[in-house]
Amino acid sequence: MTGPAIAHTRPPGRPPDQPDRPGRPDRPAGPDPEPELAPWLAERLYQRRIVFLRGHLDARAAGTAAATLLSLDGPDGDPVQLHLAAPDGELDAVLALIDTIDSLQVPVHAVATSEVGGAAVGAYAAAARRLALPHARFRLAEPRVAGIAGTADDVTAAAGHHLRALEDLLVRVAGATGQPRSRVEDDFGRGRVLDAEQAQEYGLVHEIRR
Repeated sequence: MTGPAIAHTRPPGRPPDQPDRPGRPDRPAGPDPEPELAPWLAERLYQRRIVFLRGHLDARAAGTAAATLLSLDGPDGDPVQLHLAAPDGELDAVLALIDTIDSLQVPVHAVATSEVGGAAVGAYAAAARRLALPHARFRLAEPRVAGIAGTADDVTAAAGHHLRALEDLLVRVAGATGQPRSRVEDDFGRGRVLDAEQAQEYGLVHEIRR
């Protein structure tokens, strides 16, 4: 079986061997994309049922990760490992990835390899088994609202959608950790940071991989 094992791909219009330069008109707005894995390494990870997701978790990254997870699904499949190093993410993209994880027949084991923060914490919390490396950390922070344009009604509707999506995220993390929803909301509101051991005490991490 062959396929990708990383959720980041090259931005459209960027030649494979051309580095980013300030002011390039084809460079996408937002956080810089993480360097891609070498194809042979991505293939090796895929064969070991490892999906490697790093950097800003936007719609493109989440969509590629979801497609890879679906390609590894099956009634009798072994668990899939989702390795996360995602310091932030877009709320709608993360919720779509959570829906995919929920729909899989195979269990997903998440491994936090460095920082997991913002909405990306929800994707980590959706896994059936959650592990962390000793120096991983978790930043509980409310996802930012993307720029909204349009009429006052458009802005109001978008704000309402964001609040409902944020509620879904908070409820998901509360259910995974066993913490009261109100405490999770407070922790996300003040941007609480947990190291691996604190996250284990919090109920977010099942096991620290040493």
